[in-house]
Amino acid sequence: MESCSIVARIMGLQGLAMYRHKLCSLVFRSLPRLLLGFPPSSIRKFFRDQHVHVALSETKMAATLPELPQDILMVIFAALEIPDLVRAGSVCSSWHSAYAELRTLGKYKKGQTPCLVYTSESDPDDILSLYSLAEKRSYKLTLPQPAIRSRYLIGSSHGWLVTVDERSEMHLLNPITCEQIALPSVATIEHLKPIFDEHGDVCKYEMSSHTGLCSSRNPTIFALAELRDRLQWKAFVFPDTSTGSYIVVLIHNPQAQLSFAKAGDDKWTWLPSHLLFEDCTYKDGILYAVNTMGEIHAFDLSGPVVTVKTIIRVPEHYDCDSRYIVQAPWGSLLLVFRIVHDHDLEYEYWKTTETKICEIDALWNKIELTNCLCDHVLFLGHNLSLCLSADEYPALKANHSYFTDDNFLWTMGHKNNHRDMGILNLDDSSREELVPQLWSNCPAPMWIIPDLTKMWRWAQ
Repeated sequence: MESCSIVARIMGLQGLAMYRHKLCSLVFRSLPRLLLGFPPSSIRKFFRDQHVHVALSETKMAATLPELPQDILMVIFAALEIPDLVRAGSVCSSWHSAYAELRTLGKYKKGQTPCLVYTSESDPDDILSLYSLAEKRSYKLTLPQPAIRSRYLIGSSHGWLVTVDERSEMHLLNPITCEQIALPSVATIEHLKPIFDEHGDVCKYEMSSHTGLCSSRNPTIFALAELRDRLQWKAFVFPDTSTGSYIVVLIHNPQAQLSFAKAGDDKWTWLPSHLLFEDCTYKDGILYAVNTMGEIHAFDLSGPVVTVKTIIRVPEHYDCDSRYIVQAPWGSLLLVFRIVHDHDLEYEYWKTTETKICEIDALWNKIELTNCLCDHVLFLGHNLSLCLSADEYPALKANHSYFTDDNFLWTMGHKNNHRDMGILNLDDSSREELVPQLWSNCPAPMWIIPDLTKMWRWAQ
């Protein structure tokens, strides 16, 4: 069964039997709350047919749970975090059937608490670890080749990682389902020209420096494995509602420009002539991107011809390291400034010390500086920048920023340097560590929201 293969990867077969009792207890405790709003006739029928009484002990109730009607099981399962969901799908055949139908019908939409993905030098090269903030524990995932420790991680969005292998080629990878999709070849990026050896194989790349604003200087030659140290920086995966599939956006050198690829594309499409971009978000066919000047550009990708306009420039008064553009749950856009200071010059150790936030209203005509997100939380780094409600994710700390290292120099050029990672209190800028360091420094750790969704229309 598919759920068995996933649960074996996230926890190992050892201990599965022991966990079944915990799952039954979890379902029992959740049942009254989760069935609120469920058709009363179905609930009455269940309790009548199964002769179950609310006053029954948890142990006795657990024994009858596998006989729960599938529609009720699906309601319960839809409220579980992914580790508990895939374990539940492995308990028995009826639970697996509910789990499979829940996924097939696309009804599993439980918001997942972000997790930290990282590798460890003590693990085999094909193992990726997932640290759950909700459970405060790590899982080890065995991933398909090429080995995850040989890749760079340059993006995380909607449950997908964007990776770069040793030939500088990019893949989408879902670490939960192990689905992997090759993106268009790096050779199709506007600024690259492949160089072939005597056998007709690509052995090097010539990278030009043109930006659309100035003419190209002398090109630079890179070996296959060297290219990724200079070309790719940050990537995003966005649902494309017009096609029911996805779009991938890449921030790359020279000069931090943008290219994108839609489902079915065999090449990257360049977006001239703006540059020095740091972060992106996507909504209703419009790609919003912020650059180092605090300008937000809107690229309309919905039609056959891409159009672009500068929609706002936020006055920037901060000596900041990074800027992020974040969709807030209440409809505004947030422009977040991450401020770092030298902590140890000898070891080139930088440390995030402060976060400034500008809120831009939905009409683009009001900018307000705020340092309080009240009951909301930021997730910053190589992931799609997120603002989440702490009420919906009780494991998270309200009015805090959870951040990982995404400095281009540290994540690629200085692979073994200390990573600037932690949790920042937005009230007083006090900082705490995530956990004692579990990770190797390369590839750089990043946030991901686990997702069981398959990208079924990418190649169509």
